[in-house]
Amino acid sequence: MDLVLLGPPGSGKGTQAALLSEKYGIPAISTGDVLRAQVEAGTPLGKRVKAYIDRGELVPDSLVVDLIQHRLLADTQQGFILDGFPRTLPQAQALDTMLAALNRPLDAVLYLQVDPEAVRERLGQRHRGDDRQSVIDHRLDVFLDQTAPLISYYERERKLKLIDGSQPPEVVAASIEDAIRSLAGSGNGSSRTPSRS
Repeated sequence: MDLVLLGPPGSGKGTQAALLSEKYGIPAISTGDVLRAQVEAGTPLGKRVKAYIDRGELVPDSLVVDLIQHRLLADTQQGFILDGFPRTLPQAQALDTMLAALNRPLDAVLYLQVDPEAVRERLGQRHRGDDRQSVIDHRLDVFLDQTAPLISYYERERKLKLIDGSQPPEVVAASIEDAIRSLAGSGNGSSRTPSRS
């Protein structure tokens, strides 16, 4: 079962990725964690990543794609959950190319929909101080700008499953479970069915 979790900052992607990982025994791969691990390990890729981070720049798509490809070849035979990747249309297209080469198309893209006001409120509880509001607004704007094209892209590919991310975490988890069950029933995507562990 190969899944992508999409959603604005504060939508609970990390929480849901961890729950799915535990339930199905497949790795939840957070782009941020992968980047940090490479930097900490001091690998050649990690050194290139660190140079961008030190300059306060975004890590380019090509480098992020290399890192994700490297990670997908590790322990994802039973499946994976990608959290925080793809973020842009070029990344989504690169992921499709990468998975096509491995002969394992994505099963679904779960989009946790949360109203921007609710996101501001959630993130505001994490961060204190008025000065953080502009940072929160900026993160949301960047997400909406970059991700809107992804939503259309995955809709056209018939991979997109909309999940109401504004519900409590256990309700969101149940909605995700329903979406996954519907995949197994429809024969959509790959023939692999989730292993219950």
